[in-house]
Amino acid sequence: MATRTRTSDYTLLTYFVVLILFGLLVLSSAGVSVGIERFQDPYFFIKRQLLLGLLPGVILFLIAAKIDYHVWKKYALPIFIAGLILLILPFIPGIGSTHGTGARSWIVLGGNSFQPAEAIKLGMIIFMAAFLSNMGKQIYDLKHGFLVALGVGLIPIVMVIAQPDIGTTFILFSILIFLLFFANAKFSHLSALGLVAIIAFILMIIAAPYRAQRLTTFLHPELDPQGQGYQINQAFLAIGSGGVFGLGLGHSRQKFQYLPEVHADSIFAIASEEFGIVIIGLFLALLVLITLRVLHIAKHSPDSFGRLLVAGIISWFIIQSLLNIGAMVGLLPLTGVPLPFVSHGGSALMIGMVGMGIIINVSKYSSAK
Repeated sequence: MATRTRTSDYTLLTYFVVLILFGLLVLSSAGVSVGIERFQDPYFFIKRQLLLGLLPGVILFLIAAKIDYHVWKKYALPIFIAGLILLILPFIPGIGSTHGTGARSWIVLGGNSFQPAEAIKLGMIIFMAAFLSNMGKQIYDLKHGFLVALGVGLIPIVMVIAQPDIGTTFILFSILIFLLFFANAKFSHLSALGLVAIIAFILMIIAAPYRAQRLTTFLHPELDPQGQGYQINQAFLAIGSGGVFGLGLGHSRQKFQYLPEVHADSIFAIASEEFGIVIIGLFLALLVLITLRVLHIAKHSPDSFGRLLVAGIISWFIIQSLLNIGAMVGLLPLTGVPLPFVSHGGSALMIGMVGMGIIINVSKYSSAK
């Protein structure tokens, strides 16, 4: 009897490759000015992205794509614990750093910086996918199912709040909600959780005046064009200047010391300025195609762990993308969240590619081809 050959989803793999290449192209242009200013090297950021992000990322991607995804379930708890330990390190003097953001969310070792929150995103997804798949229909029970899963999932979220990193907190909480949804939690339980989250958000704004100021700036960026509203106003200028076909690769004006963080959370605005609405529209369409393809894989996964694992990873990518893009076009407040696979960040790219590899491995076992 012939054995069925397991093949990866090469269409999805092609989409991923195009996304990464586009990100490298945008970063190679966006990081020029700030690279010269800070390091006297116009190619500083793209070189770091290639050497510290893409190169190890490709190796880890190939490993993750090769490993049977069920292995992640076996080691889910150690991975989760390791992620929680990493979240403690930023609070240790001599290791932790704020990187000028005000949030103690970085660790610096040997001159290289790393953001543990990037690792916990994937770590939480792996652990919660295993936890919820083991729980099964018990998730329907409020006391012994839903609240237990919620309590476990909130552990890393509370630790990130302590840093404090509101952008990452929102991403982790959103991932948790999506995982509970895909685990078939009751709608009434999810609705109540959403209401509690809104109340908590309002209390966080009241507790910290600077958050209220950020919200006011989001609603009326024109009120403080040289202060809190500066970044979003410059982002509007960049996106508007791009027009239909853009100014051309390398011809952005806003990246020359006008728009802050052009290599990080403002990179979408630079891409819009240089490529225009046509290419950016294709980029957004690519994100939609990736999302639909991955959700199709999740739907046809052979077990609940594979379904939750894949759904959790794509939820992470898309939520973070929407937060970044939404902030740049004025639909959401600025949170300092980078654009996955496009913004500079070696650790983020590397861990994101591990997530990609896991999805590709699950696609081998999916009945959808």
